[in-house]
Amino acid sequence: MEDIEIPASGPLVGKKLLYFTSIFVSIGVFLFGYDQGVMSGIITGAHFKNQFNNPSSLLIGTTVAILEIGALASSLMVGTIGDVIGRRRTIRYGAFTFVFGGLLQTISNTISVLIVGRLITGIGVGLLSTTVPIYQTEISPPHNRGKLACVQFTGNVFGYASSIWVDYACSYIENNFAWRIPLFLQCVIGTLLFLGSFIIVETPRWLLAHGHDAEGIVVIADLYTDGNVRDEKAVNEFKSIKENVLIDRLEGEKSYSEMFRRYPKRLFVAMTALAFAQLNGINVISYYAPLVFEQAGWVGRDAILMTGINAIIYILSTLPPWVLIDSWGRKPILISGGLTMGVSMFLVSYAMFLDISNTPALVVLFIISANSSFAYSWGPIPWLFPGEVLPLSVRSKGASLSTATNWLCNFMVGELSPILLEKIQWRLYLLHGSSCLLSALVVWILYPETSGVTLEDMDSVFDDASSIISSVHSRSNYGAVLDDNVSSRSFVSLAQQARNQPSLSTELNHSSNSNIKAGAPFILPQDLEPPSSQEITAYRSRDNNSLRGSIRRGSESVTSLFK
Repeated sequence: MEDIEIPASGPLVGKKLLYFTSIFVSIGVFLFGYDQGVMSGIITGAHFKNQFNNPSSLLIGTTVAILEIGALASSLMVGTIGDVIGRRRTIRYGAFTFVFGGLLQTISNTISVLIVGRLITGIGVGLLSTTVPIYQTEISPPHNRGKLACVQFTGNVFGYASSIWVDYACSYIENNFAWRIPLFLQCVIGTLLFLGSFIIVETPRWLLAHGHDAEGIVVIADLYTDGNVRDEKAVNEFKSIKENVLIDRLEGEKSYSEMFRRYPKRLFVAMTALAFAQLNGINVISYYAPLVFEQAGWVGRDAILMTGINAIIYILSTLPPWVLIDSWGRKPILISGGLTMGVSMFLVSYAMFLDISNTPALVVLFIISANSSFAYSWGPIPWLFPGEVLPLSVRSKGASLSTATNWLCNFMVGELSPILLEKIQWRLYLLHGSSCLLSALVVWILYPETSGVTLEDMDSVFDDASSIISSVHSRSNYGAVLDDNVSSRSFVSLAQQARNQPSLSTELNHSSNSNIKAGAPFILPQDLEPPSSQEITAYRSRDNNSLRGSIRRGSESVTSLFK
């Protein structure tokens, strides 16, 4: 790179920027956690019941679970949307949709308006719950990827706990504000995320995949170094991602059918992890904890209080994985979590079956144990898998399907739980306990360990090379391959086209079934070099004149006052 002066980044670079961005985008999962918990306290309130004419168990189940239908629909669409408009803008639109749906819930006077509001909120939740984990994964270095995913889940649980205590505080209000205020507060937080989406960085992998190389190297340098675009670490990371992008372009965009054919192991891990996270029964607790505690013997406001105490312990239980997930690995944590959660569910069932004077206290104890087991294991890790195990070329599509699986299972649990709690009572926990034990067995036998592996090197873990090229040649060598049926000149021509257009596939796919051997370079060293200093300077000049630049300079001025 030329030796000319490049404008420096601001003071928020390196780990400070990485952690700030990770924590800020966790507002997206905070919102889901809040909306997940807020209904659990509201549906037991007298003013809510009076306003909506004492809704039946079926209607309550539909009102709560309709959010999952909206989330399911949008999570299926976001795979394509996120690839086209980027992670940052998808988060922005998700936050806007969430706020709009929350406002409808707040002003609703009929159950139908409330249901429509929750459906729209669910669409926003689907956009956020699919995109935020991908965003988190794509900005995180491999040695911190698990930790930052756990930070994200803590945000989710903090949202849940906040909603429970807001419900409890508002339960003392003797009018409809007892349930309208909790619903309105989620709109305030959603607005904060919407505004913040204008200033957070885009992920470097999406930027390089869409030809924004100058912005890409700047973001890489800001996230992983002190903002120096000439830093060797930043340059090497740029080259690694760029090579991955060019190879993916050579193969062209992969369809859903090709994704299932080429990456069945990866999809199995991503989809089953999120399915088990719901089938293991956490949302019987999250959505209906006050009903569960009422069934166990706690009455009225005391049931919400017990739910709030459970929520505090729930938050604390999300903290150990911050330290353990990247040292212990994913598998040991999931297995131990599945076993302890399963035993806890069986004990809840047994305590309710006995129906003795100590049953209320025992149910609270075992519910807290089940919640804590989920919080350190099946809570954070399944959301990490889609962004971690899927290659860039199908990451949004695979994450979309995985998240849709989560919401489908979530809807089933949310819709059926109040009915099953009424019909089969304590036997429901036997079903979820069995699912917990099955999940531990599946992880033990079928899941690989992915801790500490870079996103670009995940091929070696699953033994299903994410490109025809990487199956015979390491991506990190900047090497060469040549098909027997394609001349050196035509292959280099294909590479040149790949550098200029993202959707090249026909000729290369035709040749990919032939034998590939080492040959003339199709990705040249200069293709992997970061942009020139002039290009970087031009980008930074444009960025400084943008809204993001103005806000950043304002924050730097405020920061300087405290130095």
